[in-house]
Amino acid sequence: MLPLARAALRRLSPAASSAVASDGPLPVRLLLVAPLSSKSAAAAPPEYQMPSVTWGVIQGRKERLVSRVLALDFLRSAGVSDPAGELEAVELPSSLDVLQERLDFLLRLGLSTDDLSAYPFLLACSLRKNIIPVLSYLEKLGVTRARLAAFVRAYPACLHASVAVDLAPIVKALRGLDVDREDIPRVLERYPDVLGLKPDGTISTSVAYLVGIVGVAPRDIGPMVTHYPFFLSMRVGTTIKPLCDYITSLGLPMRILARIIEKRPYILGYDLEEIVKPNVEALLSFGIRKEVLPLVIAQYPSILGLPLKVKLAAQQYFFNLKLKIDPDGFARAVEKLPQLVSLHQNVILKPVEFLRGRGITDEDVGRMLVRCPQILLLRNELMKNSFYFFKSELKRPISELLEFPEYFTYSLESRIKPRYMRVASKGIRCSLDWFLNCSDQSHALNSDLVEDNPKGLSRCVSASTV
Repeated sequence: MLPLARAALRRLSPAASSAVASDGPLPVRLLLVAPLSSKSAAAAPPEYQMPSVTWGVIQGRKERLVSRVLALDFLRSAGVSDPAGELEAVELPSSLDVLQERLDFLLRLGLSTDDLSAYPFLLACSLRKNIIPVLSYLEKLGVTRARLAAFVRAYPACLHASVAVDLAPIVKALRGLDVDREDIPRVLERYPDVLGLKPDGTISTSVAYLVGIVGVAPRDIGPMVTHYPFFLSMRVGTTIKPLCDYITSLGLPMRILARIIEKRPYILGYDLEEIVKPNVEALLSFGIRKEVLPLVIAQYPSILGLPLKVKLAAQQYFFNLKLKIDPDGFARAVEKLPQLVSLHQNVILKPVEFLRGRGITDEDVGRMLVRCPQILLLRNELMKNSFYFFKSELKRPISELLEFPEYFTYSLESRIKPRYMRVASKGIRCSLDWFLNCSDQSHALNSDLVEDNPKGLSRCVSASTV
C-alpha cells in the first residue's frame, strides 16, 4: 500500500490503523473513502480516444468533425458523390493526403468516380491493410491485373475482406470441390460474390443435396462449379429442391435429371414460378403431349428457360405458312426435335428448298419433316451426296424416300455404302427401313438369314418381316 494512503487511514480510526499495521485486508467500507483530491473527482472524462487504423493522428471530437467535413468536401470536389449519405457512418482518414492517396490508387487501378460513387465505402479501406493485400492475393490466384478493376467493380466488398480469414478459406473450399487450380480465376471472375460465401454454409448444403439426394457424381461437381458457380449460393429449401421436385413430377427420372445437371448446371438458375412452370404450360397448350414431356426435356433441357410461348407461336405460324404443316404436325415435330423452337427460319428453309428442288411437292416435304424433323439440321452438301447415291446406285423410287426420310440422317460413307455393298453382293432386295434402321450386328445376322432362305430368288424383305 502507498505510504500516503496508510497515513490517511491511520488518522481515520483506530481499527483502520491496526489493520494497516498488520498489513491485513482492509474492510470494504474503509475502501469507499473520498478521493484524495476533490479536483480529480470533478474533472470531465478525457476527450481523446485511441486512434483507429485509418486515423493519421489523435484528434478530439471537434477536430474529427472538422476533418470529416473537409474530407467530404474534398471527395465532392473530386467528383465522388454520396447521395445516400453512406459515408456519414464510415470512418474516413483525418488527413487529406491519405484520402488523396487512396483516391489516386483506385483511379489508377481502373475505377471511375462513378464506381466510387456507387460504392463509396471503398474510400474507407486502408491501402496497406486492405486494398493492396487483397489485390496481391487475387493476382497470385491468377486474376490478371488488367481485370482487377472489373473484378472490384463487380464485387467491391472484397476489399473489406481479410485474406487469411475470408478469402483463403473460400479458395481452399473450391479446391476441395475438385476445381482445378488454373480454373480458380475463371470461377472468381465469373462469380466474384463467391468470395462472400461461407464454406460451411450454403456451399456445403447445396453440394450435399445435389450429390446425396439428386445423385450428381462427386467428380462432376468441380466442372459444374467451373461452368456455373452460381449454384453454390442457391439455397436448397427455396431454390434447388423445389425445382428438382417439379421436374421429376413431370415424369423425368431423378437419375436422368442428375445427368442433365452434371452437363448443364445452368438449369438450376431457372426460376421455377416465373420461367419453368409457364414454359411447361406453354408446351402443353401448343399440343405437346404430357407423356412426351420427359423426353422433350431430356433432349433439350434449355427449353425450360427460353421465352417459349413467343418462340412456339412464331415457329408454328411459320410452319403453317411456309411449310404447309398444321399445328398438330408442328407439335409432333417438336416432340421429336425440341431444338426446333430455336432454329432460325433461314436455317429451316435451306433443306426445304433442297427437297423442293428435287421435285418433291410441298405436301410431301411437310410429311417428311413431321416424320423426321432432324432433316432440318443437315447441311445441303451432305443431303446432295446422299440423294445422288440414292438415285444412281440404289436406283429406288422416290416414294421410298418419302416413306423413310431418315435415310438422309445416316452417314453415306460409314453406314449406307457398306451396307449397300453387302446387300448387293447377295442379291437381296429390301426396304430402306430394314436396310439402315438396325445395328451392324443385326444387319449382318438378318442378311445371313435371308441368304439362307431357299425360296428367295426374288427376295423382298421389310423391317416388319425380318
